[in-house]
Amino acid sequence: MLNSTIEVLPQNRFDEAALDRYLAAHLAGYAGELRVRQFPGGFSNPTYALDALMEDGTRRDFVLRKRPAGNLLPSAHQVDREFRAIRALQDTDVPLPRAHFLCEDASVIGQSFFVMDHVPGRIFADPAMPGSTRAERDAVYGSMIETLACLHAVEPAAVGLADYGRPGDFLGRLVDRWTKQYRAAQTDDIPEMDLLADWLQANRPPMQPARIMHGDFRLGNLVIHPEEPRVMAVLDWELSTLGDPLADFAYHCMSWHIPPGQFRGIGGLDLEALGIPSEADYVRRYCERTGRGAINQSHWDFYIAYNLFRIAAILQGIMKRVVDGTAASAHARDAGKRAKPMAELGWQQVEKILRRAA
Repeated sequence: MLNSTIEVLPQNRFDEAALDRYLAAHLAGYAGELRVRQFPGGFSNPTYALDALMEDGTRRDFVLRKRPAGNLLPSAHQVDREFRAIRALQDTDVPLPRAHFLCEDASVIGQSFFVMDHVPGRIFADPAMPGSTRAERDAVYGSMIETLACLHAVEPAAVGLADYGRPGDFLGRLVDRWTKQYRAAQTDDIPEMDLLADWLQANRPPMQPARIMHGDFRLGNLVIHPEEPRVMAVLDWELSTLGDPLADFAYHCMSWHIPPGQFRGIGGLDLEALGIPSEADYVRRYCERTGRGAINQSHWDFYIAYNLFRIAAILQGIMKRVVDGTAASAHARDAGKRAKPMAELGWQQVEKILRRAA
């Protein structure tokens, strides 16, 4: 649930008095009496719940996202990109919280941060949506497709994001980037990561027309209406960029390839009984909604393998922060241990492609 918060973890504490002074100068209508708690998620950028008194006598809830403490990889934890994306998409059909300001002065609370509105609703960490009905699951999955299709329909230049990334040779650059991220954060040898890095670089499909990618579009990053089965807000835009929309969509579809209990997986579950569409049906719905033809199966398999490689690199980065003592979440160690299984699943996906071609 979105409203589930905890006391701020020791490694994520900051000078709350300094934040109070900054809010007084930069947040319209702010009157003080600041209360700060932490959301238990946020493996990458610690996320805080702010409860504040306003000048009209009411109390309002806000959310603060900041970079974690410690020595950070150069291209990671870019809260400035999150803020820019949310502000640029504010008046499109993509449901978003309203962002108020970005502070890049690290002297305030130790790292750059931004503040946005709190959107009340439900967060489902498990894509199987335990406790929901078949009809609710089907409607939520339909709303997810609609939301991602709305994002991929946005013309980047129309919202000031024409320079938000370098889409040329997108997949080649991203394979190289995640290879470097993995190796910079490496704590143990994962042979499948080296195999994937080489194979993916050599077998890239043709680039799709560039669109705005969320980069981490999944059920756990969506606020679902408190009572209705529809998306109210898309959160966590740290990995957003311009690039291949099919890579973005395939990341969203990784759950169908991951067993439950490993990492946000629904692979092997009785989807019909749950009311969750099959991957084939889900892909068909996306293609219909975006007006594209059927996706080449070999290309789709590549995108799934690439994204398993990518998530393994991200999880390895989390493990490195655990080793360094700067992880933002109490559950970070468990997440970091899943890097190797994700890499193994990624290589299994490649082996399916190779068997088909033989």
